[in-house]
Amino acid sequence: MKVVWAPLYIAILVYLGMRYKRRFWVLLSFIILAVFLADRVSVLIKYAVDRPRPCHESSLQGLVHMVNGVCGGMYGFVSSHASNSFNVAFLSLMFVKRKWYTILIIIWASAVSYSRIYLGVHYPGDVIGGAMLGALTGWGVYKLFEAFDKRIIRKSSASADL
Repeated sequence: MKVVWAPLYIAILVYLGMRYKRRFWVLLSFIILAVFLADRVSVLIKYAVDRPRPCHESSLQGLVHMVNGVCGGMYGFVSSHASNSFNVAFLSLMFVKRKWYTILIIIWASAVSYSRIYLGVHYPGDVIGGAMLGALTGWGVYKLFEAFDKRIIRKSSASADL
């Protein structure tokens, strides 16, 4: 992801820091895990599937819209941009839990993902696969945090209060 999105990521982290207070540092480790998983798994799938991007497909030369001649790596399934943006969207919306936020962050992730098709670097299936991977990763890491939070953090807080 580009640095242009850093203010969004910082705003999400600041909000989560204010909401989760002392538990934020544990939450941050789960966020890092989610980012790592969404990105690395998408790259592993790309090299396992070996499907060329539309801009690298010789039969489509001259038909694919490319901006500034930039194409990216050789393989495109699944889209790492879609995986990463939907990971951020799903993980954060489960922590923020505001309807307006859910709508806006899904629109943002969809726009980022669609841009990959517009730029000619991914097929729609690449983006759909990446979005599904990212959403599943975000949801899964949230469930891990939830289980950890209930069993470890809150249990240790309760026993400390005794």
